Amino acid sequence: MPEYRRILLDGAAVEVTVDGDELVAGDGRRVKTEDAQHLPPTVPSKVIAVHLNHRSRVEEFRIDLPGTPTYFHKPTSALNAHRGAVVRPEGCQWLNYEGEVAIVIGKTARNISPAEAGGYIAGYTIANDYGLHDFRDTDAGSMLRVKGSDTLCPLGPGLVTDWDFHGKSLRTYVNGKVVQDGSTDEMKWDMHYLVADIARTITLHPGDVLLSGTPANSRPVQPGDVVEVEVEGLGRLTNHIVTGPTPIRADVGAQPTESEEVLSTALGGDWEFRGIRPPRR
Repeated sequence: MPEYRRILLDGAAVEVTVDGDELVAGDGRRVKTEDAQHLPPTVPSKVIAVHLNHRSRVEEFRIDLPGTPTYFHKPTSALNAHRGAVVRPEGCQWLNYEGEVAIVIGKTARNISPAEAGGYIAGYTIANDYGLHDFRDTDAGSMLRVKGSDTLCPLGPGLVTDWDFHGKSLRTYVNGKVVQDGSTDEMKWDMHYLVADIARTITLHPGDVLLSGTPANSRPVQPGDVVEVEVEGLGRLTNHIVTGPTPIRADVGAQPTESEEVLSTALGGDWEFRGIRPPRR
């Protein structure tokens, strides 16, 4: 399956192809994969994510899925790349990983059927849909700061074409330990359905990204942790967590909170403790 990446090469953003352990630019320049400074493999005008889609995640939350998917938006300023630093702002505690498959649009899509949607997809990459749940109390409706804060949308390492999304394993690792273990077969709505659904009212342009949902066991990570998402046939996306250099400003806007809603979501949807969990020390 062809794989394309974007890297910073001699100061310019360059699309390269994968050739063994090297990346090859169109003019023949080569760089070792391990030495390359990666960029997101696509330049989207928008990033749209489905809320819940994997059966294990739904069971973990002890809820029922709606009849059709619901979505939120991640601004493009949240984009990050393979080996990039994911910033947890100073004063925040509840930054969760969410390993996912990302759909990349290949040509303008509007008012298409699920049966047609595959022809509008350029390929697939890996995403980690990080959530900063410290802002969940104020942004649960929009998820804007929860999911859209800077650096919270790593994509990569490359864009893989001709990838069949059926029956593929998806695993997330924290410091080498498996923490999520799922499959694309547990998705309620597949890639073609998601593209067609969004394209009913929102025009999808080449490069746009749709995130397809995460399996169970999204949990908080800490500065210093190395988080990897591995998808069968797409490779492995690696990032590390750092603390932001400045705290959240206290003279404007909502502040990070640690309510039952925040804790239950960050720690795994243990809703039975809502309102009765012992106070944190």
